[in-house]
This record gives sequence, structure tokens and C-alpha cells, in this order.
Amino acid sequence: MQIPASPSRLQEPELFSENERILPGSELAWQSRWFAGHFGREFITSRGEPVRIIQFGWWNHGAGPDFRDCVIEINGASRSGSIELDLDVRDWETHGHASNPAYDGVVLHLCLHNSGNGEWFTRTSSHREIPTVQLDATGISPRAVPVPKAHPGRCLASLRSLPETAWLHLLREAALFRLARKARHWHQVASVHGEDQAWWQGMAAALGYSRNQLAMTVLSQRLPLRWLLKRPLETEALLFGAAGFLDGRGAGPENHESRHYARRLWETWWRYRAAFSPGEPHAPITWNLTGTRPANHPQRRVAALATIASTWRRIRPLLNPAAFHPKRFKAALTSLTHPFWSHHYTLTASPSHKPIAILGGGRASEIMANLCYPVLIRAQPDLWNDYARLPATAPSEALRRATIRLLGSEAAAAGRITRLWHQQAILQIYDDFCRRDTSDCAACPFPEQTAASADSPPHATTAD
Repeated sequence: MQIPASPSRLQEPELFSENERILPGSELAWQSRWFAGHFGREFITSRGEPVRIIQFGWWNHGAGPDFRDCVIEINGASRSGSIELDLDVRDWETHGHASNPAYDGVVLHLCLHNSGNGEWFTRTSSHREIPTVQLDATGISPRAVPVPKAHPGRCLASLRSLPETAWLHLLREAALFRLARKARHWHQVASVHGEDQAWWQGMAAALGYSRNQLAMTVLSQRLPLRWLLKRPLETEALLFGAAGFLDGRGAGPENHESRHYARRLWETWWRYRAAFSPGEPHAPITWNLTGTRPANHPQRRVAALATIASTWRRIRPLLNPAAFHPKRFKAALTSLTHPFWSHHYTLTASPSHKPIAILGGGRASEIMANLCYPVLIRAQPDLWNDYARLPATAPSEALRRATIRLLGSEAAAAGRITRLWHQQAILQIYDDFCRRDTSDCAACPFPEQTAASADSPPHATTAD
């Protein structure tokens, strides 16, 4: 089976979830997108000089430039040093970089905006000019998008009248597009940082659920997998420390097990703490705890990521296209255990009377749907048949809203959304139309498009 080209009416959605709608002032989000390679490698400086990024370096954890040990090629000549990314070109001066010798090794200054609309001279403390590139954010602009109201939309009648073959064709079209889009994002990271890091970053993002996808992504970018694998006994402490969870607020005196575990992490973390303390204007990772169930607490997500790192040499071979088997991979994730986290919800919690799964079956299925299948189907198209058989998982809040908007209610969708790929398709349609429409359905073209497809239904598919 060959995956068809993406239909033109489907568009590229936001890279982060709707609960992490990134506002224009979120420098951390822009840095994450830059480091993932979403802006590409080749640019033109403000002086008209061609620039190519050879190595993206590593994300600086402390004070100083954003990215260190980078290699760029400008006018054919190679330069090694740091890269700084600011929201506005004037931030170089307002943040004091021009007079700070710590920034003298910067070889490229990136910015999103030029508020003065004029020529700008980015300089070091010795008045050496630094090449400047204004990034083109067209197509990946993290703008604020309103979440549509959860009420039935104008397309409800036309969707209900679709013949079964046309309905499955519509879902298949949207699901395939979503797979291709996710695969494209993965390959962007892989082309910059290698396949292992792309898997690592993808796992972290999937573990972030909807509310902490950006935070988990940044954590995996700041602590690359290959660096952690060289420090297997320190990985757990590094992840919790860099996440900001080892801030001295410990368990009560009666909770001996939690206090002992946190102390052990701290005894490793304190040696790295100074190097990982962000200086101004760098921002620490922040976490969204709103509406988070104890089993999904960000500390447990970081624990799951650390456990994956500790078993990486067992998990990684399962991700090779020729070796991938959904049951074996799911079993590998759901069988993960940890002496502390299999019995505690947070760093300060008392022990649970019952064992707690590090990764449940639902989250493992979501990881396969959002990461494994999109990447691997590209290399092994026959995996679509396995993917198409996956049952639907517990609906997210976004899926509930999408279902109400497109199908009227969750009850009405019960017989039409029975597979995981159906859910992914509904989310894609919701992204492409409902979340991009500011007229509350009045000007949305989807109802008319759906009605037109009902008049000329496509041939039956075998996706289900």
C-alpha cells in the first residue's frame, strides 16, 4: 500500500497542543522549534550572505548564549561557536549581550522580529559584528488560536448523510495526512540530531500529554539521549533536576521512603545544579498542573522518561521498521517498573497500596499512534493494516470537543468512531477546519465540501 499525497485542503496544524497554545512572547517555544530543525538549515543574513547550519550544537542549560558548540558555514567558510535566539533583534542590546564577554563567542544571532524595521548592528563586547538572520516563521507561527465552543457544528447534517464508503474515505484521507505530517516532523529532528534523538524527543512529547507537551519536549532537547546514555547512574537525577523538581521541598518527616529517594537524587543533582541554572533572560521549564490527575502528574511523566532511558538498549531495536511488532512494543512499555515510581504518585507522596503502572496500555497505544506508526509506515507501508486494527482509546478533551462539533455528541459517534485511526482523523478535521475558523461555523467551507462529496461518493476502501 502506498500512502497518497496529502490532500490540498488539509493544512499544517500547530506543532504543540491546544492547551499549550504558544503566544508570540514565548521565547522557549521558538527555541524548541529552532532546535528541532523546523526552520531548516539554510538562511540569508541581513547582509545578504548565505548561511548553512552544519551542527546545531547543544542547548545551553545555564547563563550565556542559548546554543553552544555549533558549527555554521557562511560564505563557504566554516565557523564554530554559539548561537543566540531572541524574539526581537533589539533584544541583543536590551538583554546586555553586547557588553557581556560571555557572548563574544556567538557566531550567529537569530531573531523573529525587527521592530525598528531598520538595519541593525549586532556586536560583541569588542565590537565585532555578528551575522544576523531574521527567521521566517511563515507556516509555523505559534499564534494564539481560540478553542471552538463544544456545540454541534453546521456540518453535522452533511456528515450524518454521508454514505458509509464516503465516510470511511473521508476519515482515511484525514488519518493518512495526519500520519504523514507526524512523520515529517520526526524526520526533521532526525535530520538534525539523528534517529535516536528523534525517537527520544518524540517519546518525551507523547508523555507530556496535552498540557505539558512543550515542557517534556524541551527537557528531552536540553538533555540529549546520547549524553544521558553515557551517565546511566545519573540520568534519573539529571532529568528531575533539569525539570525543576529537586528544589528542596521534600516529603514530611513521616514519609521515610520518599525522603530517602529525593535525597539520593539530590546527592547526584547538586554536582550539576550550577551548570543547569538558567540565567537571565533564559526561562526555566514550567509545568501545567491544571486538571492533572495524580497518575498523570508531570513528575510521573519524567519518571517514565527516565525509565525509558534506562531500558533504551532493549526498547530501541523494537523500533526498527523490519522488527516492529505492536504487541511486543506495547508489552515492553507497559512492563516498565521502578522501585519508587511503581508505588508513588509524586516525589512527596506516601506509598500507594496498589502498584501504579509507569506506562498504561492507553498511553502506550497513543505513543504508537502518534509516533511509531507515523514514522514506521513510511518505511513499511504494510504496517497500515496493523494500525487500522487498533481499537479506539479513552477520548481526550480535544477529541470530545471535536466529536461534539462534528457528530453532535459522544453517543452519536459511538458507532462511527471505533478505531484509533478514526479518532486521529476526527482530530485532523477538527484541526483543519474548526480550530481555524473564526466565524463559529458561519464561513467554514467544510459543510459544503462534505455535501459535495456525498453527491459523488468515492469507491469503497479497505482501511477498516
